[in-house]
Amino acid sequence: MAPIKSFIRWAGGKSWLVPYVTELVGKIEYNDYYEPFMGGASIFFSLNIPKKGCLSDINAELVNTFCAVRDNPEKVIGYLKEFELTEESYYKIRDSEPKGKYQKAARFLYLNANSFNGLYRVNKDGKYNVPYGHKSVMVNYDRLLNVSKKLVGMEIVCQDFYHITAKLKEKDLVFLDPPYTVSKEDTGFVAYNSTLFSLDDQRRLSVLIDNINAVGAYYILTNAAHETIFEIFKDKGSMVSLERNSLIGGRNSYRGKIKEYIFTNIPERSSI
Repeated sequence: MAPIKSFIRWAGGKSWLVPYVTELVGKIEYNDYYEPFMGGASIFFSLNIPKKGCLSDINAELVNTFCAVRDNPEKVIGYLKEFELTEESYYKIRDSEPKGKYQKAARFLYLNANSFNGLYRVNKDGKYNVPYGHKSVMVNYDRLLNVSKKLVGMEIVCQDFYHITAKLKEKDLVFLDPPYTVSKEDTGFVAYNSTLFSLDDQRRLSVLIDNINAVGAYYILTNAAHETIFEIFKDKGSMVSLERNSLIGGRNSYRGKIKEYIFTNIPERSSI
C-alpha cells in the first residue's frame, strides 16, 4: 500500500524522519513490524509493510482511537459530523466524557484537530486540559478512510513497550521512539520526567534492544542527543546525529534546532 500521512497531530512525531527511515529500511527485507511508542505512527504509515505486526502505546485514548478508526471509520466519521466547529463547542466537547469506543475516538480526533498545537495533556485528575487552538479545523474524513485500510490486520494494543519482546522473531523490524524532552536552558540536556519515561525506562529499553539483537531482528531507535543516552546505547549498533526543528508550542516552549541520535543495527550495506 502506498505511503500515507498520519491522521493525527502528535508532539514529538517523526514525520520529519520519514525520508531517512525510508532509505534505511530500503536496504533490508523484513517480516513483521512493531512500533511500541506509536504516537501518531508516522513511520508506520510511511512504510509499505510487507506483512503485519503490532502498534502499541501506553496512552489508552490514543490506542482506542486507532482501534476505532481501524474497525469502523464510517462510524467515527458519523459522530464527528455531529460536532460544531466553534470555540464554544470545543470546550463543551473537551468537558464531555463519552463511554462508547467510537464516540471516544471522535472526541479525541476533534480535540486533536482543534486544540493548541495538537498537544495531548491531562491534569492531575487525568482530564484533558489543552486550550482551544484559535481556529476551527475539520478532521480529514478521506484520510481516516485511507488509514483505516492501512491499519487492517495490525494488532493495536495499550501496553508497556517491553511487552513486544515475547513476539519478536528473526528479521522483524522495530521502530522505537521513546518520550524525551529537551531543556530550554541547555538544548543538549535531557530533562526526564520520572512519571513519563525515566532513565530506568531508558535502561529497560536498552535491554529490549539486546533482545532484538539476540533474535536477529532489526531496530531503529530515535533518542535525545545527550551523553547519558550515548553511554546507554553506544554498543547496541551504529549511531548518527540528525537535527530537526522543535515543533512543541506553548508559552514556555523552546523553538529551534534540536539534535537527536538515531541508533540502528541495520547494516550500511545489506547482504540480502
